[in-house]
Amino acid sequence: MKFETLTYAVDDRIATIMLNRPDRLNAITDANRAKIRQGGQAANLDQRVHVIVLAGAGKASVQVTT
Repeated sequence: MKFETLTYAVDDRIATIMLNRPDRLNAITDANRAKIRQGGQAANLDQRVHVIVLAGAGKASVQVTT
């Protein structure tokens, strides 16, 4: 799945939706809110996915380790 202001990837059983607007500190807008929802819906429909992670790119991000 390809988006303009975020990325979506599945690795192992984890879907990662990464906000990709580091120049705007990954602020959520009306335009990308729908895209985030689409990413979540895609992950919910994917039988391989057991976990969905929402993260942000750049210096305003939080590092998550598993």
